[in-house]
Amino acid sequence: MKKRNIQFSPPDITKLEIQEVSDALRSGWITTGPKVKKLEKEVAKRCGTSKAVCLNSQTACAEMTLRVLGIGPGDEVIVPAYTYTASASVIEHVGATIVMVDCEEGKFTMDYDKLEEAITEKTKVIIPVDLFGIPCDYERIFEIVEKKKSLFKAGENKIQKAINRIVVMDDGAHSFGATYKGMSVAQYPDFINFSFHAVKNLTTAEGGAVTWKDIEGIDNEELYKSYQLLSLHGQSKDALAKTKLGAWEYDIVGPWYKCNMTDVHAAIGLSQSRRYDSMLAKRKNIICKYDEVVKEIGCKVLEHYTSEYQSSGHLYIVRLFRKDGTAFSGEERNEFITKMAELGVGTNVHYKPLPLHTAYKNLGFNIEDYKNAYEQYINEVTLPLHICLTNEDVEYVVWAVKKVYGDMDV
Repeated sequence: MKKRNIQFSPPDITKLEIQEVSDALRSGWITTGPKVKKLEKEVAKRCGTSKAVCLNSQTACAEMTLRVLGIGPGDEVIVPAYTYTASASVIEHVGATIVMVDCEEGKFTMDYDKLEEAITEKTKVIIPVDLFGIPCDYERIFEIVEKKKSLFKAGENKIQKAINRIVVMDDGAHSFGATYKGMSVAQYPDFINFSFHAVKNLTTAEGGAVTWKDIEGIDNEELYKSYQLLSLHGQSKDALAKTKLGAWEYDIVGPWYKCNMTDVHAAIGLSQSRRYDSMLAKRKNIICKYDEVVKEIGCKVLEHYTSEYQSSGHLYIVRLFRKDGTAFSGEERNEFITKMAELGVGTNVHYKPLPLHTAYKNLGFNIEDYKNAYEQYINEVTLPLHICLTNEDVEYVVWAVKKVYGDMDV
């Protein structure tokens, strides 16, 4: 087969995105303004929530949420060991203690029994992760939260007091558009933070959004305003409000942060949101084609579409196994990646468990305590999955996988 060049994850930018960005540039308003506000409404509508806040990353959304919740020194926040650093680094940012939980054996998801064991009187938040676009088992998580409710001790923060149990703050970086039990994933956790980074299903180049379920006793407008203050220097008026005639004066109510989204970025997201349903459908089509072949050669893949949930189809994860059923070694996995690259196919690995990284080793984490996460990682490879792929590209990737697997004679 003639060699092709298959990028791993290029952004899908069309004339629609270019036109929308051009409109923003011509408008004279390129920082946080009307397009950001419009995108927030569209995110909330898709999620079925009352409000959404768009900021400059999922990481910013997660950190601002922890700050809105009053999380800090003395508090514990639970996070999976198998995830990207953004899930956990925000805990360190606010001065709380990171508590990591290993994977379930043979799965990428957090071991829910170990999650239950990890909860203490200091636990304030759990950060589950919708890895690869596949929703967590929210029902199991909330069963655990309710079971451990007697241990929860709210701080002075009024949202903690109103919820009166451990807060579930989902890392939905991969799962915008996914559904669980027939409803948007945003309907389940207390807060969910999405990513609109360049490689995500829906992109704003850099960006993210946070949304939440209504909380009894908490005013949504007041909560929305808290995010605005935290993300824009604690300034009582945003730049758009200050442009009104005679409305220059403002106050700084706290020495806070700067992580707002701009209208230029929101413009990209607005145009993508108009075609997002078709983008999700194309991802599903590619996944189904991959499934047929990858399963055929004896490798393991994840179920993205079941009667219980519908994934956003963000990443296509493959665990490589030899013909005798034993897992590839790390060296064999890397050889597979190299041989795919020689055929022009870009692949990746998602993810190195956090305890393998220097930053988390320095915080005292040891991969020996997270053996299931290591076993999932060591033979994992991620195939290209994006809507720039043509049918011919997909066929080529499938051919390359079969060829490399056959040539390795494992």
